[in-house]
Amino acid sequence: MSDGIVKCVHQRDKSQFESKVKEENRMMHGTTKLNTDRLLLRPYKPEDADTLYSDFGQDPAMYEYSGWNPYATQEMAEQTVSSFIESYQKENFYGWAICCDDILIGTVGAYDHDPDTNSIEVGVSIARSCWGRGFGSEAVKAVITFLMEHEDISCVRAWCAADNAGSAKIMEKAGMKCVRVEEDALEIGEKLYDKHIYEKRK
Repeated sequence: MSDGIVKCVHQRDKSQFESKVKEENRMMHGTTKLNTDRLLLRPYKPEDADTLYSDFGQDPAMYEYSGWNPYATQEMAEQTVSSFIESYQKENFYGWAICCDDILIGTVGAYDHDPDTNSIEVGVSIARSCWGRGFGSEAVKAVITFLMEHEDISCVRAWCAADNAGSAKIMEKAGMKCVRVEEDALEIGEKLYDKHIYEKRK
């Protein structure tokens, strides 16, 4: 093995070691209250299950482009909220109830943190009665700011089905850009959709 190769291997090992140390030293604080001009993003409460079941779980428009409905029944809504509350003990769990004038109008969360790229994915849902008022982008923007400035996250990711113009608008207004399109990557019901991948980097 030549000196050049040995040097290269040592540099790679050093880089991997420094990356591991940096990850171990990164302090994540988990969910904390966030305020915007119009919204309060707060931890979930047990009583939120009632609203999530009635306004989200019973409205097909709320899961039309995700195929995922964790609030389909009252019991499921209660179990989902309970799991959120239990997860607040974890420093890398981020889940907020979005409130306007003390009324629950949506949810937003960040999950699937990738330590290798220091990136995390966000997702948001706004009750249909509040669509078109900019609440989604306002909430996502607040979460992105928190993640990057306080949790030292380098990249925030998100995705939506190609036909989901509302979600695309939320991400774009929050400063995210579509970086990739995966054709027919989403199967929801019996229909295939292109998957639009969005990112915002520091």
